[in-house]
Amino acid sequence: MAQLLAGLGRFSFRRRGAVLLVWLLVLAGSVGAVMNAPAAPPDDFSMPGTESQQTFELLEQRFPELPAEAGGATVVFVAPDGQTVTSEPMRAAIEATVADLATGDQVAMVADPFESDAVSADSSAAYASVMFDVPAASVTADSRTGLESAVEIARDAGLTVDMGGDALESGGPTGVAELVAISLAAVILLVTLGSVVAAGLPLVTALIGVAISMLSLMAVSSTFGLSTTTTTLALMLGLAVGIDYALFVLARYREERGRGIGAIDAAALAVGTAGSAVTFAGVTVVIALAGLVVVGMPMLTKMGLAAAAAVIVAVLVALTLVPAVIGFVPDKVLSRADRRRSRSREVSEGESTSETGEGVVQPADASADPKPTLSQRWARLVMRRPVAVLAIAVALLAALALPATGLRLGMPGDEARPTSETQRRAYDALAEAFGPGFNGPLMIVVDAADAPDPQAAVATIAERVAATAGIVSVSPPMINQAGNTALFDAVPSTAPTDEATKDLVNSLRNDRSEITAGTGATFTLTGTTAINIDLSAKIQGALVAYLATVVGLAVLLLLVVFRSILVPIKAALGFLLSVLAALGSVVLVFQNGVGAGILGVQQTGPIQSAVPIFMIGVVFGLAMDYQVFLVSRKREAYVHGRAPHEAIEDGMQRSSRVIVAAALIMIAVFAGFVVEVDPFIKMLGFSLAIAVFFDAFVVRLAIVPAVMALLGRHAWYLPSWLDRLLPDVDIEGTKLQHRHAPEIEAPVTSGASTHGG
Repeated sequence: MAQLLAGLGRFSFRRRGAVLLVWLLVLAGSVGAVMNAPAAPPDDFSMPGTESQQTFELLEQRFPELPAEAGGATVVFVAPDGQTVTSEPMRAAIEATVADLATGDQVAMVADPFESDAVSADSSAAYASVMFDVPAASVTADSRTGLESAVEIARDAGLTVDMGGDALESGGPTGVAELVAISLAAVILLVTLGSVVAAGLPLVTALIGVAISMLSLMAVSSTFGLSTTTTTLALMLGLAVGIDYALFVLARYREERGRGIGAIDAAALAVGTAGSAVTFAGVTVVIALAGLVVVGMPMLTKMGLAAAAAVIVAVLVALTLVPAVIGFVPDKVLSRADRRRSRSREVSEGESTSETGEGVVQPADASADPKPTLSQRWARLVMRRPVAVLAIAVALLAALALPATGLRLGMPGDEARPTSETQRRAYDALAEAFGPGFNGPLMIVVDAADAPDPQAAVATIAERVAATAGIVSVSPPMINQAGNTALFDAVPSTAPTDEATKDLVNSLRNDRSEITAGTGATFTLTGTTAINIDLSAKIQGALVAYLATVVGLAVLLLLVVFRSILVPIKAALGFLLSVLAALGSVVLVFQNGVGAGILGVQQTGPIQSAVPIFMIGVVFGLAMDYQVFLVSRKREAYVHGRAPHEAIEDGMQRSSRVIVAAALIMIAVFAGFVVEVDPFIKMLGFSLAIAVFFDAFVVRLAIVPAVMALLGRHAWYLPSWLDRLLPDVDIEGTKLQHRHAPEIEAPVTSGASTHGG
């Protein structure tokens, strides 16, 4: 693979104008495709096979008269202290507002609170339900502005008015997260590379790749049901890996130029070695994300596949666009010192054997600065005290992982938004006026097709449900035109994400036979609350299996790459430690509230159901990045005769600097999304940032060298029979370099060497 990619790198460097033009044409095509594309649909949290989803599908069959997928909004009116909404001036203002709301663009109907019994018991609050004639995703900004204008009538009368509902969701990233992430990444690149041009190259190429990914996904979002949340996740991951992958290739190019290699040969060698590692790392991320299909949740599947598409584009950019852009500025991406050395030592390209297609000529001068670098000093410290370093690192991660034992999954809604948003204030007002369970009623669907007296059966079941502990009220049943199915709402006494509400749903299902006894009918539960509970249960059930699958996959992949039994096991256990520690940190902040205020978390509660399993998939791929870039250099040094401890020091010295920079960039990108308002994006951004921190700095730079120091030569043990069976993928480009540079004593290897140490 290394030789194939080296040829691709050489071609991209030579034909840089054509390669750049192709990418720009693809970008232009993506812009054209998205211009007339329909709006993205809302998030689809359906979970096939669950009771709530099956009930929802039954409703669509038995109640065809009910509007499907219409967007809605709830306008909440709260009277001033000491007054009521039923007083003459307040009532007149509310009725005038309702009348104005009904004239708005795309509005199908508005339910007057005084006619629909939507006034609280103490008359302190009321709400009007607004239904649009289009799905929530198609509600225009003008229509939402119309809502705001209409409610000013009530506000002018002294009422407090807030709104909630899916029609208010404008969707999409705000742009703040991207700006924060790119700014931090630019600073890190500038400090690491010491050149404005070099720092700008990974940013520019990554942004081109991300733009193509995002525009393409937006163009097909309506066709494939990709919500704005899905595309935002693809943006987050595409930006992170796009910058990192470009950095690995660029840094390796700089290192080879610093050794005196000609520009075109250095580009070929960079793509052949660092590009091989980038390809492997990208494939692992794609496999892990595509594996989310097995969970059986459509939204999670779409998230995984969309993010995987963004990663594929990032890999292609690193392998082709990066060497092409380097070709335009082959010297300007170098540091000043390397430029001076390059001018005095570089063999002219006209005399290079690579111009005749014979390979890369590498000079024998591979002298290193005798002064120990920071990474060398750290490696020596770890090797002197491997047991102490290992014990401290494992104890730290294990302690942080402990809160994960109390993990509660759920689907927080508007209550997780900041109080500065009208949706959150509307949620709080409804909960205070009508009870905490009002925001998450349970929809009971009675199937009375086999009942001797359907109406009596429905009435009996509604009465028994109302008498169930934890239910405060039920709405009058609505019977379909065929008279064989009814539905009614049951309002719990507890909030939608409360553990007691989950227990109530389970209790109603467990007592189903008693509630329906003698009626000849049966019932099932659905609605947002029930769907979220079922979704959380199914994901939690799949979490351990998915984690085991990913860990097993990690062992197999690394077994092929490193041709060792113990190194893959160590890597997988390290990945497991970092994931569990990250999950425990998420529980500490978002569930237990430790430091929540610092991150702008307004309301603690259960962890978003999709966060842990999506985090596992992403972190698995990223962990393999650092594992390959770090350990592959150690392996090649060992294969070339270095003692185990020398190989560890050599690998740390040559790989740690760029690993640190790459990790900091990725942390900055993910942390930038913590400023997003969307609770899911905020939670996922934090979880990925903290997981990358643990994996890069604690696992790969502390636990890995400590374990390898303890294992010594045993770290590279592989039975001869297994060695013969395993394919030789040459992920490190060893054959490429040995074929062209047998005279080099100090090995130049994998993507881990993508920096000068």
